Amino acid sequence: MSGRVGDEFQMKEIGGDISSAPSSRRHHSGRFPYIHKLGKPPKQNLLKEISTAVKETFFSDDPFRSFKDQPKSKKFMLGVQAVFPIFDWARDYSLAKFKGDLIAGLTIASLYSSFVPPLVYAFMGSSRDIAIGPVAVVSLLLGDLLQAEIDPSDLIPYRRLAFTATFFAGLTQLALGFFRLGFLIEFLSHAAIVGFMGGAAITIALQQLKGLLGIKKNFTKKTDIVSVLRSVFNSAHHGWNWQTIVIGVTFLAFLLVAKHIGKRNKKYFWVPAVAPMVSVVVSTFCVYITRADKDGVQIVNHIEKGINPASANDLFLSGEHVGKAFRIGVVAGIIALTEAIAIGRTFAAMKSYQIDGNKEMVALGTMNIIGSLTSCYVATGSFSRSAVNYMSGCHTAVSNIVMAGVVFLTLELITPLFKYTPNAILASIIIAAVVNLLDYEAAILIWKIDKFDFVACMGAFFGVVFISVEIGLLIAVSLSLAKILLQVTRPRTAVLGKLPRTSVYRNTLQYPEARQVPGVLIIRVDSAIYFTNSNYIKERILRWLTEEEERVDECHLPKIQHLIVEMSPVTDIDTSGIHALEELYKNLQKREIQLALANPGTIVMDKLYQSEFADEIGESNIFLSVGDAIHTFAPKTSITEEP
Repeated sequence: MSGRVGDEFQMKEIGGDISSAPSSRRHHSGRFPYIHKLGKPPKQNLLKEISTAVKETFFSDDPFRSFKDQPKSKKFMLGVQAVFPIFDWARDYSLAKFKGDLIAGLTIASLYSSFVPPLVYAFMGSSRDIAIGPVAVVSLLLGDLLQAEIDPSDLIPYRRLAFTATFFAGLTQLALGFFRLGFLIEFLSHAAIVGFMGGAAITIALQQLKGLLGIKKNFTKKTDIVSVLRSVFNSAHHGWNWQTIVIGVTFLAFLLVAKHIGKRNKKYFWVPAVAPMVSVVVSTFCVYITRADKDGVQIVNHIEKGINPASANDLFLSGEHVGKAFRIGVVAGIIALTEAIAIGRTFAAMKSYQIDGNKEMVALGTMNIIGSLTSCYVATGSFSRSAVNYMSGCHTAVSNIVMAGVVFLTLELITPLFKYTPNAILASIIIAAVVNLLDYEAAILIWKIDKFDFVACMGAFFGVVFISVEIGLLIAVSLSLAKILLQVTRPRTAVLGKLPRTSVYRNTLQYPEARQVPGVLIIRVDSAIYFTNSNYIKERILRWLTEEEERVDECHLPKIQHLIVEMSPVTDIDTSGIHALEELYKNLQKREIQLALANPGTIVMDKLYQSEFADEIGESNIFLSVGDAIHTFAPKTSITEEP
């Protein structure tokens, strides 16, 4: 037998002459069709197999495809564009696009943002819609982790640890992108992210009660809900300030109403966008004219004028804080990366373009490394800010440049005016911002679709809320991995039957009208066969066989003589899987039942021949399809029924 799997096959004549052979799915003059037989795959080169596997794992997008057969000057330009995508899309930039980017940039600048990171991302990022800056979940996560190590009142070491953690966050992101390891963040499932974000939203909101209620001291540094609520109630008799509560609750209500207006009517998308800045300006003015700070309302006080100074010399690159900064940076960096990639893909899908995940990681990592050297903490893509950017009509990352320019002017000219900004307004803005992170509708949908996903979602949620952010993240990752392991070790199998008046074989549970072929048991394996599941698959097939034999005896039907394993979903098999098939074959021989394989893929076929298992069961028992196997084993039942 010769030929290539999937491309070439031999035709074995069962009846009739080869010149007038009908299709294998039809009958002609009562004679059986030609049976397509799978051929032996050509022997693969080991080095080529390894290189192909590496390419598919790390370079599935074939980033070097455009460099082939290009002159050196062209390769240089392509290399520059690969690192700095701005040099690619800037060639087609126009005044019309700038108008949209200008409006979008001015709009998102009204939200809290940053100066250096957006500029870096604009040159290196591949997303047209992401708006860069600090985000609530990462900010609070970073703050919680930092407070666990250094008291925030010890300002200089606290800031140094923040900058160092940001440096390691950027280094983590850059390394993942440079070494093309972005697939690792895929282990954090959507369900786990929903739960984690929801728990983080509650944790963040609870932490803001200190500013919202005007609590000045003895507030817990822990993030779990029990510790925070205990601290809040313990301070009720002496620590709350009614003026602060009035300011905070009033503007919180205003921000929530603004969000509702923008959500109900897309024409007013700008209302929730400008509401935070309006709140800051109005509350600052009210506190200034009433001098409410003298009545116990806590204010921001001194804010340094000008752009952020260099902070390269402030990094902890030795000593006891390096390990702490590294641990905090890795956690914050991965969360920031996960959020940015998810946001980028969402808006790219809405505009029908694609982003390069590895380029995004390199861009975000470089951005945060440079940010750590210029007194910035971890920045990433913000969903709310990006949504405003999108709705404002942005076309390219120039909107980030515009935003950075506005922030620069603000820092240089009007920063001192915010001295009287009350802390309560900052707390209310953060609470309003994280409300949307509590996505209960997504949790309900997850419950409907996949119960194990819901367990992962709730595990992450309660881990964050009742223990800590780190534990919640650990639970999220652990449950996501547990689901993968469960699916790998306990794959699905199904008994197939023939649909009436067709030559199609389907799961009898899904299609009750499908009829099993007398004397034949057809089982489909819906997974690759590895050491983790090979024994289970073998035992599950034998259990199917035992159950079928008992049913046959009870109904006085023909004895099972053939067992067909449908292998089209089996993408790969290892030595343990081959060994399990050998044991299955020997067990069936003792029962006088013939084993047959239907439609194994190229990789599986190659390993079946390399292990000589194909020779052991006989090449004549390996078929292109279940229908071909039935034509051989039970020709009378394989005749296609006419309607």
